[in-house]
Amino acid sequence: MPDSNRSSLMHLRLEKAHNSLSAAALLLDAEAYKDAANRSYYSVLHTMRAVLALDCFDSKRHSGVISEFGKRYIKEGIISKEFAKTIKEAFDVRNSSDYDDYYVISKDEVVRQIENAKVFLAAVEAYVQALFPV
Repeated sequence: MPDSNRSSLMHLRLEKAHNSLSAAALLLDAEAYKDAANRSYYSVLHTMRAVLALDCFDSKRHSGVISEFGKRYIKEGIISKEFAKTIKEAFDVRNSSDYDDYYVISKDEVVRQIENAKVFLAAVEAYVQALFPV
């Protein structure tokens, strides 16, 4: 894939990450906490997929995206290791919110998930900005 196509795909996925984050905030305000947690997770997922687009990598499975991002960016020290916890928590909370009928998530937990997603997105965008200065 030509560099311009990879860059375009990366920017498209970053836009999806921002849109998911905005939706999470709206759902939080509407007290739809499980749905807000879902959207904050998808912001994290789209952020990872954005960077992986630069490497021409994608996966149909979320676990594949998470694993590859971990190998290429966290284990290599490109993205801070602190984000491994952010990614795992977002994945676990999203799974519980979506699939566990009796799971209860607090407003405070959703606020934390959204804030974690914002910080992760900002860190990845800083990395991308360093690669593609304006």
